[in-house]
Amino acid sequence: MPVVHLTDRALIAVTGQDAEHFLQNLITTDLAALGAHEARPSALLTPQGKILFDFLISRAGDGFVIECSAEMADDLVKRLTIYKLRAKVEISKQSEQVVAISWGDESAASPSDSSLRDTRFEEPVIRYHAAVPNATTDASAWIALRAANGIAESGSDFDLSDVFPHDVLYDQNGGVGLKKGCFVGQEVVSRMQHRGTARRRVMIAHADVGLPDAGSDVTVNGRSIGKLGSSADGAAIAIMRIDKVKDALDAGDDIVAGGARVMLTIPSWARYTLPEAKSDA
Repeated sequence: MPVVHLTDRALIAVTGQDAEHFLQNLITTDLAALGAHEARPSALLTPQGKILFDFLISRAGDGFVIECSAEMADDLVKRLTIYKLRAKVEISKQSEQVVAISWGDESAASPSDSSLRDTRFEEPVIRYHAAVPNATTDASAWIALRAANGIAESGSDFDLSDVFPHDVLYDQNGGVGLKKGCFVGQEVVSRMQHRGTARRRVMIAHADVGLPDAGSDVTVNGRSIGKLGSSADGAAIAIMRIDKVKDALDAGDDIVAGGARVMLTIPSWARYTLPEAKSDA
């Protein structure tokens, strides 16, 4: 069972008698559906509906723990504090915490009082914020797992304030509570959902040769139709214009990244499909 220590993650505690009400009215996840020992994807959006901060959220006693990129942690604490107003909530960044991940052995990879099931994955992937096991491999194994499953994260796979939740499949993996009440950016997210206007989606790019670095364009006939994110073992996360992907497949055109011909697949857990008809644009 691989165990990876993630040195680029930070933990934020949100506690107090108003913690759930406070967060429920801000973030994308429906906390009413968040079970014990689960780490669910979530985000705080701009009013225009784009992801300003992405993170995982879990329950901890009567409060919550937010796990996010260490680079964004201080800014996220400041942003949450702006929204706090008179709510009876305490928001604090936890110091000297280690986040670990394990996966691969279903009998061993099950959540307990000291661990959490990462709900973004079909197969058991367990996160540890306490009682952290010793590392058995490095972060490259974690990158490979995310790439193989199409699990996108900011920084390595997309830029903050550049994507909508639908673009990174939050509508597919429980990262957006589409039936809950208002949250920041909710009107835009709901409109995209009801109109079916999401045109960018995470796909998995495969190539027989080395894939270029994250941020490289994926092109058809020299025109960009998406960008690559993290890659390992011949697979990469790619955020693609799925209407343009469908057009290329229908026309038999090569889809290329860094000179390498790539094949694009929908993550096995995702429920979206490519458009039925060609785009007019």
